[in-house]
Amino acid sequence: MKNEKKKIGLSSQIFIGLIGGAIVGLIFNYLIPQSYIRDVVFVDGLFYILGQGFIRLMQMLVVPLVFCSLVCGSMAIGDTKQLGKVGVRTIIFYLITTALAITVALSVANIINPGIGLNMGNIQAADNVTVATKTSFSQTMLNIIPTNIFYGLTNGKMLQVIFFALFVGIILTRLDDKASTVSNFFSEFNDVMMEMTMLVMKAAPYGVFCLIARTFASTGFSAFVPMLKYMGSVLLALFVQCFFVYTILLKTSTGLSPVVFIKKFFPVMAFAFSTATSNATIPLSIETLKDKLGVSKKISSFTIPLGATINMDGTSIMQGVAVVFAAQAYGIDLSMLDYLTVIGTATIASIGTAGVPSVGLITLTMVFNSVGLPIEAIALIMGIDRILDMTRTAVNITGDAICTTVIANSNKQVDKDTFYKKFEKDAI
Repeated sequence: MKNEKKKIGLSSQIFIGLIGGAIVGLIFNYLIPQSYIRDVVFVDGLFYILGQGFIRLMQMLVVPLVFCSLVCGSMAIGDTKQLGKVGVRTIIFYLITTALAITVALSVANIINPGIGLNMGNIQAADNVTVATKTSFSQTMLNIIPTNIFYGLTNGKMLQVIFFALFVGIILTRLDDKASTVSNFFSEFNDVMMEMTMLVMKAAPYGVFCLIARTFASTGFSAFVPMLKYMGSVLLALFVQCFFVYTILLKTSTGLSPVVFIKKFFPVMAFAFSTATSNATIPLSIETLKDKLGVSKKISSFTIPLGATINMDGTSIMQGVAVVFAAQAYGIDLSMLDYLTVIGTATIASIGTAGVPSVGLITLTMVFNSVGLPIEAIALIMGIDRILDMTRTAVNITGDAICTTVIANSNKQVDKDTFYKKFEKDAI
């Protein structure tokens, strides 16, 4: 037998980078006295250059990745014409649950206050972080429509990019075969951007190490508690969304037992947790809904793949908590309009978030930009994102299944005997 060394996964490498950076930062903060070598060569030199270099790589990806993903996502939405009312109801349900998810996240985060105690103000001033200028509600609404899309693309005006991308995707769907070349271009370019994202993410362990090392060298132990509070906030919001919001929607919309549903669907949730990818769970979700819960495959074969494309409640929860965390860490006050902007932007962004691990961190930069938050804060949460990514994927696919069951029940496509039968047998 060959003794093959097991490769350390990227998420593990990022976590190691986080821990290593924290340790090195603490050593610099508490054990190494102030000096030219410590402060200029390492903290404001090597750590700053490599850390900011990684941030710039992420910024480089945002506009083309989001644009192509949203074009492809809106093309998928266009296919709902084939199922008429079922498609419209599905999309509305998905968008409502996503908006509810972000609302839950913002509420939980404002109760726990994960960013309080982490004073990033001095680091922000030293780095000369660029923060977007806030605008009035009316101007925000008008700014969604680009007067020059090339200006919007080059200057990262993400609401304009979203609007134009959705417009392009819907038009491509309407033209169908007439624009197949353009449709294929966006699909293939989306694959290129996903591959580029994976390559950039390979640099994440080093970028995270340098960013965290510099943060802890400046703040010391005071950075630990806020990071743990951030993680707790996300997990609590995910729990509320999965076991309260979803179950209430299921019970009130269908009258079916949420306990039965969760028990039967739990193996799919566990699979999603282990793989951290919504796309990989599509076949298992469809079969489980059909065989164990009595949901028509005619409905689920449409709603589940669509949900993997546009329904990212778990990802939206992470983004909502991250917004509050970053705002508090950098001492930036967010108004009610800002929170509404976050809800709207993150809901729309969920359409373009691919069902693969950790892509939500890239689109998070778009949400930060929408309310003028520095994206450097993403580095603080990147190292602990893997466990959160796994958990939010489980929530994502559960939301897809709940929606499918509700839509199927409204069309009398749920066999209630199958839904309850095996549960009763197992309970004996």
